[in-house]
Amino acid sequence: MIQAVELPVLPTTQPKERADATANRQRILDAATRLFADRGVSCTSMDAIAAEAGVGKGTVFRRFGDRASLALAVLDASEVELQESLIRGEPPLGPGAPPAARLVAFGEAMYTRLAEHLDILLEAELSGADALRSAPHGVHRMHVRHLVQHARPDADADYLADVLLAPLSARVVHDQHVVRGMSLAQLRTGYAELVARLLPA
Repeated sequence: MIQAVELPVLPTTQPKERADATANRQRILDAATRLFADRGVSCTSMDAIAAEAGVGKGTVFRRFGDRASLALAVLDASEVELQESLIRGEPPLGPGAPPAARLVAFGEAMYTRLAEHLDILLEAELSGADALRSAPHGVHRMHVRHLVQHARPDADADYLADVLLAPLSARVVHDQHVVRGMSLAQLRTGYAELVARLLPA
């Protein structure tokens, strides 16, 4: 039986607010997510985000301050959603599936997130901050390490966790997908093959 592990979910720092304010915030985040994915962060104006969300530009600025802060809020929201899926979601991403199947599902979820937010994630990795010491990376590493331990108790889970996370960095995916033209389907298949070789059934 696969034992559950408690992962720390990123805290939501937003204070309690009115229902209409919460709805506006979500509309802005959804609009920014769509436009950032379509146009890139640098080519998306706050005016365009406000229009897409159906709110005034002043509302966007009051809630998020500037485009960089809004981009980070989009990342935080997607990270919390991912972590919730890892802890309480349906298998195979959530609990209840064999470790190898969960790792493949984790890779697929990460590639989906990277495809949606590659511009922001790449900028965050290249900003000078230590991405390997960030709170989200710590949670991802804990999750992968836990699954490796259960699938292969004889293996070096610390090392294999790093091996399985390395292909999921924004820099690697940008080079493979954007620079070299590898498709996301190719990357997902390759990751599943890597999991199968490291954690044979």
